[in-house]
Amino acid sequence: MSDHNPFSQLAAPGDIARRWFLQQCGVGLGAVALGNLLAEHATGDVPRSAGTNSLAPRHPHYPAKAKNVIYLFMGGGPSHLELLDFKPQLARFDGKLPPAELIQNYRAAFINPNSKILGPRFKFARHGQCGAELSELLPHLAGVADDITIVKSMVTDAFNHAPAQILMHTGRQQFGRPSIGAWITYGLGNESSNLPAFVVFSSGKKGPSGGNSNWGSGFLPSVYQGVQFRGGKEPVLYLSNPPGVDQELQRDSLDVLGRLNQRRLDIVGDPEIATRISSYEMAFRMQTSAPEVMDLHREPKHILQMYGAEPGKPSFANNCLLARRLVERGVRFVELFHEAWDQHGGLVSGLTENCRATDQASAALIRDLKQRGLLDETLILWGGEFGRTPMVQGGGRDGRDHHPNAFTMWMAGGGIKPGVTLGKTDDFGFNTIEDAVHVRDLHATVLHLLGFDHHRLSVKFQGLDQRLTGVLPARVVQEIVA
Repeated sequence: MSDHNPFSQLAAPGDIARRWFLQQCGVGLGAVALGNLLAEHATGDVPRSAGTNSLAPRHPHYPAKAKNVIYLFMGGGPSHLELLDFKPQLARFDGKLPPAELIQNYRAAFINPNSKILGPRFKFARHGQCGAELSELLPHLAGVADDITIVKSMVTDAFNHAPAQILMHTGRQQFGRPSIGAWITYGLGNESSNLPAFVVFSSGKKGPSGGNSNWGSGFLPSVYQGVQFRGGKEPVLYLSNPPGVDQELQRDSLDVLGRLNQRRLDIVGDPEIATRISSYEMAFRMQTSAPEVMDLHREPKHILQMYGAEPGKPSFANNCLLARRLVERGVRFVELFHEAWDQHGGLVSGLTENCRATDQASAALIRDLKQRGLLDETLILWGGEFGRTPMVQGGGRDGRDHHPNAFTMWMAGGGIKPGVTLGKTDDFGFNTIEDAVHVRDLHATVLHLLGFDHHRLSVKFQGLDQRLTGVLPARVVQEIVA
């Protein structure tokens, strides 16, 4: 009788291969590890395994009001006091010290809190049937005032750029968490088989202070992270075939790699191998789809003029138009970073330049989606990581410091109640005094609009049920939900 015990073929127990042990001992550590791995990547209602299509479209917890998101992120902290939250009291206190009780126990990022008040630098007027008060810097947004909701009572926990941006995107100030785009892609999958589910653009003077963590996947499989697109002939770096490699050779190579990777995936069940397979296939398809979607010459002249877009010239306006083209094709989450709003000095010139670069295109995006019947299913978010102080920064009386206690965002489409202004700050725009909306509340509301209960969209990681909104209280802001 032959001996089929593999241990008998080894010289000594110490020679037993660790890899063999983990692969072959189905009732031992291998099975336990694989079971834990699959359990850690399963959300409450949507079980998944590494062998399934991780980006297949999925149903949320309940019928959604929105199916796509376009996030216009104004990195640096736009001044709510010059743009969206008019405070006449600032003009009356211009050049005077703030009331002592206002700044009691207040810690600023850079300035002495007991610095003089700086009055608003621009005029405001009411617009639309809703009577929204908007700055003269936003004439195009004023034209769609009845289509947006303004939230004047945003609050955050961080007053430096990188942690505040990471908090705004991941719900924590620390690195290593999934971004909101990754969570949404994880929950809903992708409607496009030829484009990534989550696409990122960047314009402005530099990249975002929070870096790639703003669109990272954290402890979720990396298939859910954002893919950065660029203007020009090569929208995604290294997407084109190198010289001497044609489509047929590329296809044959990918088929061989796919079989090898699938073999390994069947053995170890590592979701990152599934990500690798998916990424290779997506990249192959994108060699055709990405140049097509990025070609703004295909847009009619009147649409280009509406956005202020110029094909071949990278800009925020081009990115807004590209965002519309992407959601038309089923991309789930598109984020546009415009990092240029950190006006510690040069407040007047900086805000003027930034609004000139972004106002027309932001309003055009609303109009364009609306005329195409896409606004009802596309949620648009506009805002930065925090606001600015009512106190002046700089000897030239032309700057404001970071301020977490109060800032303003606007939203449109995707289940948002139009023509509403929510929340209120005090007479100095310093503290929120009515209907405060924390970053966690914003996240809970976005997930709600997409059909998710933020308590139930979770992943078990490090022994905990991890959520975008975390464990601290978070509420859906029903006042702005249509």
